[in-house]
Amino acid sequence: MSKYYVTTPIYYPSGKFHIGTAYTTVLADMLKRLKVMQGYEALMLTGVDEHGQKIEDKAKEANMSPKEYVDIQAEAAKKLWKTMKIDNDIFMRTTDEYHERAVQEIFEKFLKQGDIYKGEYEGWYCKPCESYFTETQLVDGKCPDCGREVKKMKEEAYFFNMKKYARKLLEFYNTHPDFIKPEYRKTEMINNFIKPGLEDLCVTRTSFDWGIKVKSDPQHVIYVWLDALTNYITALGYLSDDDSMFKKYWPADLHIVGKDIARFHLIYWPIFLMALDLPLPKTIFVHNWIMMKDGKMSKSKGNVIYPEQLIERYGLDATKYFLIREVPSSQDGLFSPEEFVQRYNYDLCNDLSNLLNRTISMVNKYFEGKVPEYNGLQNDVDEDLEKASKDVIDSFNREINDFEFGNSLKEIWNYISRTNKYIDETSPWALAKDEENIEKLKSCIYHLVANLKEIAILIRPLMEDTSDNMLRQLGMSNKVNWDTLKEYKDIKDTKVIGKGEPIFMRLKEDEEIEAIKNMMKQ
Repeated sequence: MSKYYVTTPIYYPSGKFHIGTAYTTVLADMLKRLKVMQGYEALMLTGVDEHGQKIEDKAKEANMSPKEYVDIQAEAAKKLWKTMKIDNDIFMRTTDEYHERAVQEIFEKFLKQGDIYKGEYEGWYCKPCESYFTETQLVDGKCPDCGREVKKMKEEAYFFNMKKYARKLLEFYNTHPDFIKPEYRKTEMINNFIKPGLEDLCVTRTSFDWGIKVKSDPQHVIYVWLDALTNYITALGYLSDDDSMFKKYWPADLHIVGKDIARFHLIYWPIFLMALDLPLPKTIFVHNWIMMKDGKMSKSKGNVIYPEQLIERYGLDATKYFLIREVPSSQDGLFSPEEFVQRYNYDLCNDLSNLLNRTISMVNKYFEGKVPEYNGLQNDVDEDLEKASKDVIDSFNREINDFEFGNSLKEIWNYISRTNKYIDETSPWALAKDEENIEKLKSCIYHLVANLKEIAILIRPLMEDTSDNMLRQLGMSNKVNWDTLKEYKDIKDTKVIGKGEPIFMRLKEDEEIEAIKNMMKQ
């Protein structure tokens, strides 16, 4: 059986995760579920990054120890992923003892082989990003990654010799075209960081205490990125007594990260792996952000929206559909109350729910709920519809493989629109008036049911509850794996439910737009 390992970053536990953070995890979950349906032995990792000065400061503000603080935050993260039905296999915490031991060993290995040296660091430090920057890297005197204020700091530190591996990293980029997706992110890394001269990376701190101590020099705390990035391998048992999972699943098939942490994953992480003499991940996909009309989500702007709010009012599947549908690979996605309500009403209610409801109604009305068996091409448009069936599977797979996840949903909804159009083209209500057209009517109803079965399977990795509901109403609850897409002409002995049940109900547009705007103010 083929293996598949997909990861999200481990998140800084700073309270509630907004929809932008949730996007990464929903995407990884969708891909994991898709691979399972396709017969892979798939593994998904997510978790929380629990060390660093930010955590120490937050804990002090809350009058807690850092461990007490991160324990609460970890449980909050687990609760959210449970609410969103995220099917992760590993929930990683960097305070786990096995991870801390492995990170200490990795540091000592780097030190022994001359990749790490002691020096003194003086530079501009961004606490939210846990990152140092040179004067030239700042943008308008602020952090180039998050735009926040930076502070001049000076302290004794250990450094990783990034320059030593710069040429090797470029060679890897050039010989592995699938390593970075989308392609333009590779150009950004080369032009903005590697060509100007790769700076050595500060990998320890002495000005705070909350972190993994350097084994041979315990006054130093291992810098958060060397600690955090290695979780992808320590979670699998790397440098532990049982590394069977590591041997089985590494290298990762896919890391999914947001563009704000692209540099750490596309430059520092590959170099760390090269220094460990380990294979690199097959692909790192860098996604864009979900933006608001007035820019990034911010509590101070009053424009933050949390997934729990949308799920409670509109359901999990509608929330996940919007998140994936709205973020293209080439630019940022946009969240607006208006767009969310329109997607819900037009895509989910008008297009999908109505198609299912009309079809169930016609099967009951014309054939007492029994789905006719396939009887060939009876209508002029049957052949075109069967071609569309094959095309949607091919185009869905192509868009997924090209990391155009929003487009993969667009292809499914084009197919839904094509199926709705088929009803108008064949006019089953007219065919039912003449006994001579019974075979054409059977063909029409069969094709509608077959298309809906395919749609239910195609949306299943993202919208499992909706898929279950559709298949139940169609009398096909056993048709849940990817291979059933090949059975277009092989639906037999199937009976739909007695009365169709709408899977999405139309929203009152003005009322719901106002409701979402109120959520954003909370």
